[in-house]
Amino acid sequence: MARATENYNSPGLNFTEAKRLKQNGFPKFPDQVKVRINQLIKGIKPAPQTDERREKVIKYMQDLIQQCFVPIEVNASTFGSVPLKTYLPDGDIDVSIFSKSPSLKETWAAQLHVKLEEESKNTNASFKITNVTVVNAEVRLLKCVVDNIVVDISYNQLGGLHTYAFLEAVDKLVIPGHMLKLSIILIKAWCYYESRVLGAHHGLISTYALETLVLYVFNLYHREIESPIDVMLRFLVEFSSFSWGTHCLSLQGPIPLSSFPNPRPEPPEALQRDPLLTEDFMMRAFRACSQLPFGGGGGGGSLGSSSFPPFPDEGAARTFPLKHLNIQDPLLLTNNLGRSVSRGNYLRIRRAFENGAKLLSAIALKDDVNLMISALDNYFKHCWSAQRMTTGFFRHSSMAPVMGVLMDTRGGG
Repeated sequence: MARATENYNSPGLNFTEAKRLKQNGFPKFPDQVKVRINQLIKGIKPAPQTDERREKVIKYMQDLIQQCFVPIEVNASTFGSVPLKTYLPDGDIDVSIFSKSPSLKETWAAQLHVKLEEESKNTNASFKITNVTVVNAEVRLLKCVVDNIVVDISYNQLGGLHTYAFLEAVDKLVIPGHMLKLSIILIKAWCYYESRVLGAHHGLISTYALETLVLYVFNLYHREIESPIDVMLRFLVEFSSFSWGTHCLSLQGPIPLSSFPNPRPEPPEALQRDPLLTEDFMMRAFRACSQLPFGGGGGGGSLGSSSFPPFPDEGAARTFPLKHLNIQDPLLLTNNLGRSVSRGNYLRIRRAFENGAKLLSAIALKDDVNLMISALDNYFKHCWSAQRMTTGFFRHSSMAPVMGVLMDTRGGG
């Protein structure tokens, strides 16, 4: 059983300070600060031209995939940050291939690799394809770069469609509109550009794990949240002080590691009294996701759809594996979303959250709003730089630097 070591020193927010913040109430950010944060998010979040460019790349790749496997019928669906509209500037595209043919399970990657290599030599191709590579990891991936965007292709990853449908449903549940998505973008940008803790392929936290932590914050604090910066402060305070060495995080509350393999959540009083994600909502989510249409059409479905019986993802665990950072998948309870985090990176993530919580809480307590905004600009300085780097003519254009390759190195999306 892998458990995190808690004995280390950090100059960040300590447990007592975090407890005091939660007990006494979080400070409120002035309206001017919320406006400034919205300006930052506006420059980072997907733009119409960005979405259009990705839609063209997706259609191009779907056509190539279907051509590759003729006469076998396949469906290629997007999932993750692109259809959810929460990807960072020049984030990658996740595509999964679905087929009823048992013969493709072992051969799809090799066949598609040949097809894409051939297409990369086609001088009349709609887009330039480079860096075609097969990654034989827990989930086999075929990676390539299309028009300077990294594309990750997997096989039979129905869980990605489930997750997309679930997050869309929660976003519609949260008022005002798209507060969940905007909060995910802000926190993901900070974790990627400022603290460098995002990237499952490098032993860091995965995007879905991060999204689940954000969901927990909404579930616990939904009555207090007015803007994405409110979400971020609670996110950092909550998870910098969470007892990761002895507990697993679930949407229903902390789960003692000692209770596995029969996990028993210990929900805080607020979750017992007034959760956002009620038991009824979660049951409907489970039912809908277990009945999601095969292939999902354009990348997912909505809660309430049904057509094709589910099948397990490639590489799906049958029992919950305890690691250094334990986060339970809301839709597949045996899936540990923190399983990618190594012991050293667990400590790195803890320090980043603690330091981030201490700095942001200090900024929130400043009396002068101008000083507060100046300090926040510095707090998000690399996020602002990323925004400027993709502003104007070069914003998300094919002439921009290959940011997708850099993002793949650290795992942004």
